[in-house]
Amino acid sequence: MITASNISLSYGTQILFKEVNIKFTPGNCYGIIGANGAGKSTFLKILSGEIEADTGEIIVTFGERMAVLKQDHFEFNDFQVIETVIMGHEHLYQVMTERDQIYAKEDFTEEDGIRAAELEGVFAELGGWEAEAQAAVMLSGLGIPEKLQQSKMADIEDNLKVRVLLAQALFGNPDILLLDEPTNHLDLESIHWLENFLGEFTNTVIVVSHDRHFLNSVCTHIADIDFGKIQLYVGNYDFWYLSSQLAMKQMKDEKRRREDKIAELKEFIQRFSSNLSKARQATSRKKLIDKLTIDDIKPSLRRFPYVAFKPERECGKIILEVKNLTKTIDGEKVLNNFSVSVQNGDKIAFVGPNHYAKTVFFQIISGRMEPDSGSFDWGVTIKPSYFPKDNAYFFTEHMSITDWLRQYSVEKDDTFVRSFLGRMLFTGDESLKDCTVLSGGEKVRCILAKMMLEQGNVLILDEPTSHLDLEAITALNDALISFTGVVLFNSHDHQFVDTIANRIIEFAPNGNVIDKIIGLEEYLANEDIRSLRDEYYGSHSGVTI
Repeated sequence: MITASNISLSYGTQILFKEVNIKFTPGNCYGIIGANGAGKSTFLKILSGEIEADTGEIIVTFGERMAVLKQDHFEFNDFQVIETVIMGHEHLYQVMTERDQIYAKEDFTEEDGIRAAELEGVFAELGGWEAEAQAAVMLSGLGIPEKLQQSKMADIEDNLKVRVLLAQALFGNPDILLLDEPTNHLDLESIHWLENFLGEFTNTVIVVSHDRHFLNSVCTHIADIDFGKIQLYVGNYDFWYLSSQLAMKQMKDEKRRREDKIAELKEFIQRFSSNLSKARQATSRKKLIDKLTIDDIKPSLRRFPYVAFKPERECGKIILEVKNLTKTIDGEKVLNNFSVSVQNGDKIAFVGPNHYAKTVFFQIISGRMEPDSGSFDWGVTIKPSYFPKDNAYFFTEHMSITDWLRQYSVEKDDTFVRSFLGRMLFTGDESLKDCTVLSGGEKVRCILAKMMLEQGNVLILDEPTSHLDLEAITALNDALISFTGVVLFNSHDHQFVDTIANRIIEFAPNGNVIDKIIGLEEYLANEDIRSLRDEYYGSHSGVTI
């Protein structure tokens, strides 16, 4: 068990935590949520001891082992993959290392023999004889093939290093497990493996994630960071979201009733304060107003942007015809005779490990890149609107966000533009911020505002959920579900893809393409598609989104 007692932490005038008290117990998985900048990752670092709080203490039950998902992907470059995993159990690894050093001695003494025997006992007690086999099973489950498990960490790809570090954190049945964004760089089958692992894990898990499907699958509790406090709720993310929305509605209704009552009382005071016969009654009503306003409802720090795409006109019968598109970049054939016919009503999710192919395809059909060969034709009624994966080129000139968005608005009035930005959470002086210094999430919200003003009837979205917090992802998710036009998109967010897409197109190796008019969950469960993927990919064919 791990307990945070009276934890406070400030950076300058910014208070992240104030007298936080929370207990995490075995058998439960706690999802840490909160607005961007609320301190989710910082709180994990306080729990792990990486950061010291200003006040309070972290109490861990004596003898319990804590494991933390490492964030430095290059820390273990000099070690073998399988060895890196076993290093997650620090005591076991120390015993293994000392034992091997003793056995490697040329002048092996009697004292060495006695110490080696002691270490052998500890080694067996800690499960050392099964360690490599257990590590190998974890690595395989996370998509690391057996042929790479004896390789040096320096020799494997960065996205695989992340998986090895996750296996390291999970290894050896730690009593307390701290995971910061564990699903990053995992394919769907590896995420499913992790969900099953955590579902059977009997100790304490504390996780930060923007993946709503993952939080719903593994969490027994949600710990919500707001106002420098952490409020604990029983249930998964969806349960927390629905209950919090209901509570917010009740608070707003209560506040509205209070405001109506206050307005009524103020009117009474104004009408009768000069009437001597009513003076005493008016005075008592004035005191009642003061009592009503003392306990005013505090607005939540968590804000949802307003996202709604309204097409200027409906799509006709012909949307997009793509024939034999081919594109080679730096000697690699990214697209190979790719053809597709997009139909009215399609909301197509492009999936697969070849992320570059998706981006190149979107750039070609949006007019940002020329194909080597092949063609594409939009229908005459179609007005596409494009969300690029890399949006940096939109924000190179020094100007306010208001002036930036005005470029894309038919209505140039300052009040209209600032009001539109306000719906995307750029309120007050925030709308005057220089667009060259925006954060990743702020840039995404700007691009989404631009797209809403364009009123396209086909939306092309290349990883739109990157850099967004859970609130913005939810708002965008709901907007695309409600959108009446055509959507072509890709995203790493399982729930985002599953709730929007009615058609899946996968870019498989060697120019192979799988195209099915079904949702993501059905796509993953379809045995015929699994067989086809095994044929295209070989041994490990976990679906990547």
